[in-house]
Parts: sequence; structure tokens; C-alpha cells
Amino acid sequence: MAVSNVTGLILAGGRGLRMGGADKGLIPYQGQPLVASVLARLAPQVGGLIISANRNLATYRAFGHPVVTDELAGFQGPLAGLASALAICPTPWLVSVPCDCPALPLDLVARLYAAAQSAGAALAVAQAAGRLQPAFMLCRREKLPALSAFLARGERRASAWCLAEGALPVDFPDAAAFANFNTPDDLGASSDGTQLACPSAVKEDNSAGGAR
Repeated sequence: MAVSNVTGLILAGGRGLRMGGADKGLIPYQGQPLVASVLARLAPQVGGLIISANRNLATYRAFGHPVVTDELAGFQGPLAGLASALAICPTPWLVSVPCDCPALPLDLVARLYAAAQSAGAALAVAQAAGRLQPAFMLCRREKLPALSAFLARGERRASAWCLAEGALPVDFPDAAAFANFNTPDDLGASSDGTQLACPSAVKEDNSAGGAR
């Protein structure tokens, strides 16, 4: 069931360094761009969608959702995409997911939202097998000033921001749902039918380009 006052954000604005510089969201996966699989999983859970991208903008717009680019130049990572999306978010809440996790939980938004509402939290982040998944976060729109100040200090790590803001960790039972594609070998393993190994957490690349 969709949570109508939550907008979904797909983070597809990275440099894709570990994919040889490819635009990760547009890499073919099961006969369609990888981002299409993520869209199909997230769209039924939210009231609307935004895609964060910094290249191939016309291709991303063809999916039929607003596309936002980073205000910070130089591929500064997923928090830069989150900040730009919060600035245009039409709902009180925004949930972010990376473009390379096609098995993301079908109850991601409902579970994060219920936990945040119960605890009175403005920021909630998924946790699986005891490890935070900082790219999967639910955030109140009013957190934009705090995020902007964090970025202005030169900070870039999503996990550090979650810690600084006292994000509420929300447990998910299936760690494999957060498995992501970081290298061409990961895609090859998946296409061969081999189960993609689930990372302990969605990796954050601290160089320019981030985890997207």
C-alpha cells in the first residue's frame, strides 16, 4: 500500500567509477535499464517519485517522473542528490533508495514510516543484519537546512549524517533485499542466476561521485 505523503527518490546521479564510469541506472538488467527495476519496486509504495541524475537527463525523464540534478558540482555523492530532491519535494516526507538495488523491500516505505511515526522521528534509516543501510532513509522535508549545513562543512557520508542527526534505525529481516551492484562482475553473477552477495551495508564511495 502506498504512503501518499511520502515521495520516493531514486539516487542515480553518481559517477559509476566501479562500473567503469557507466551510468549505473541505465545499465541493462533483465532486459531493461537497472533503474526501471527499482522504479517498479518503489512506485507502488509512495505517492510520487523523483529521480536524481546528473547525466543522460532526457533518458531519465522518459520514465515519466521529475528529474533533479545536484546543486553541488562534481558528483558529490548521494547526500547532494538528497538535498536537491528535498528542495522540490511536494510531500512532508522523502524516502531515498539507490538505483542499483533491484530487490529492495516491498514494505520499505511502510516499515520506515510506521517506525518514524511511532517514535516521533524526523529521520529513519533501514538496518539489516545489524548494519545500517544509509542510502535507504526516510527524511522529513524540514531536515533540508540541517543537511545543507552538513554539506557546507564539507561532509559527504550518508552514515555520518544519520549519526549526527540521531536517525532512527529500523530493522528489516531480509538483508539480501539490500544487495546492490557495484561492479560488472556483480551484474554478471546475477545474469547467470547466481545469488548476488549482500554487502554488509550499501557501500559509500567517499571520492567524488558517491555511492550512486
